[in-house]
Amino acid sequence: AVVSTQSTGEREKYDNMADLFALIQTLQCLEKAYIKDAVSARDYTDSCAKLLAQINAAFNLVKSSTYRDIPTFMREYYLDCPAALQRIEEGKPITVQDNQGNISKSVADVISLYITLCDKLQMDMRAKDELYTDLKCLADVLDRMSSLPPDFEGKMKVYFWVKELDKLSAAETLSDDQVRQMVFDLESSREAFVRTLG
Repeated sequence: AVVSTQSTGEREKYDNMADLFALIQTLQCLEKAYIKDAVSARDYTDSCAKLLAQINAAFNLVKSSTYRDIPTFMREYYLDCPAALQRIEEGKPITVQDNQGNISKSVADVISLYITLCDKLQMDMRAKDELYTDLKCLADVLDRMSSLPPDFEGKMKVYFWVKELDKLSAAETLSDDQVRQMVFDLESSREAFVRTLG
């Protein structure tokens, strides 16, 4: 029979460290999935909040003079998860309002609206009443973001399409050329917006 030289306490310590390692990796995957729009804002927020609570609980079982904090633990085990680390340090999902106002929520809203509008257009939803509410909401959120320059190109493109839809009756639809141009403008506007985030 093989006799384990590890005490129960040692085994438990390594199990706890493995749990923390896995939770941090999972949070990194979740952050990347949200950036790629592979998970909805609601599911992301719920999952992220739960993971942050689990990571804090797991770290409390690992915390020692060797691992004073989570960044120290990550460095010790070459755990390269920068998005997860940022989320842990902020202590909340990116979709949750922070003390400086609702910048994080606005960023999430803007990205989500850009993607929703492009998806609708690509699914051949081109009537004014199918697009106008989301487009106007996008324009309003961009307008409220004081961090954006007044002449931000992305904002100008969104305003242009709000005015174009204003000319239509509710049931009227965009032409093929207009749809193609609107998708192009929204995608380039979203890319410009992401660049402003640094």
